[in-house]
Amino acid sequence: MQRRTHLTLLASLMLSAGFAFAADTIKIGVSGPFTGGSSSMGVSMRDGVRLATEEINKAGGVLGKKLELVERDDEAKNERGVQIAQELINKEQVVANLGYINTGVALASQRFYQEAKIPVFNNVATGSAVTQQFKAPEYPDNYIFRNAANDSIQAPMIVEEAIGRRGFKKVAILADSTNYGQLGKADLEKALEANGVKAVAVEKFNIKDVDMTPQLLKAKEAGAEVILTYAIGPELAQIANGMTKLGWKVPMIGSWTLSMANFIDNAGPGGEGARMPQTFIQEPNTVKRKAFIDAYLKTFKPKNNRMDSPVSAAQGYDSVYLLVAAIKQAGSTDGVKIREALENLDAKVEGVVMTYDKPFTHDDHEAITKNIPVFGEVKGAKVVYAYEEDRLKGSDIRTKTKAKSAAAPAAGAKDKPKDKADKK
Repeated sequence: MQRRTHLTLLASLMLSAGFAFAADTIKIGVSGPFTGGSSSMGVSMRDGVRLATEEINKAGGVLGKKLELVERDDEAKNERGVQIAQELINKEQVVANLGYINTGVALASQRFYQEAKIPVFNNVATGSAVTQQFKAPEYPDNYIFRNAANDSIQAPMIVEEAIGRRGFKKVAILADSTNYGQLGKADLEKALEANGVKAVAVEKFNIKDVDMTPQLLKAKEAGAEVILTYAIGPELAQIANGMTKLGWKVPMIGSWTLSMANFIDNAGPGGEGARMPQTFIQEPNTVKRKAFIDAYLKTFKPKNNRMDSPVSAAQGYDSVYLLVAAIKQAGSTDGVKIREALENLDAKVEGVVMTYDKPFTHDDHEAITKNIPVFGEVKGAKVVYAYEEDRLKGSDIRTKTKAKSAAAPAAGAKDKPKDKADKK
């Protein structure tokens, strides 16, 4: 009887110690594809998050507690993302989730966080619908945030680069069949229409397709002078390789994913010259960026000292500091209080992408505005600034463009020159 009492007491003490240990850390979910075709984005994002977390923990953590990352590989699969979301919320009891690389996975999974009132940082997924999924009045409060350049920013940039800056008249669109590809295609068509242009060919392909000859032949026969893309690295490389096989080379201009290592490496010489919007280029042009790049290269030792996906790494890194700033301001890990703090951050957060000065409001959960991205270009198997003027301004402090007041006139055709200047 006495032995049983002692055992019960010991078990109770161990259980209490377990709860005490859990209470000493702040659990943060990290969801992304760490294997498969999207893994260069997912692993880079995860490593950026790890780096920031290590820095914060070495500095004492937040609210007297260390950050604890709970990482899960969603394999770029919607159903896997749903399972992970439920596990992280119900079992791991995370206070926030960082990640979501693939638009489809985000749209399928983040509703569970919305229901649980737990903030989500989409620090890579760019589909325009991602932060619009839970809009008022049906949802009074939105728990979905993003610090990546959404496709309603990127698509007009791509079209402006192709038509406005480089003067191409006949464009073809090649996009994959995922939510990301098809939503991006729709954004491209909308941007083309605004410029009075219709694509001469619009072609679709599937993930893991290795022969783009049919799609490319249709574009070639239609007289395409440039290929606009919305897809991810492996299939983008097949487009470049397909043009090489056909002996037909026209420029590729597409979404930011043309900067992925598995495009650059698999496309080889065929990928040279590809251009894409970038929020971050791996160049140490500020003290903060140099420290980040040096620490990343030293810690993770990527091939050829080149991050697989610099944009993903940088945005992942910044997302941790944004979350920590909100937790400090809230003085709490309660999801409602963190959301409220994010929507009205008092302190500026110096990131490697930009300086975040009031990046969110209650009705605007997009940290990145159109003045932030610049064009990158694949050159010498890495991404560099496409334009010298952008490189020279690379060390300038960039902050979010504040929304116009309600009394300001709506943007129209006369605003186009200003838009163009904003992108420099």
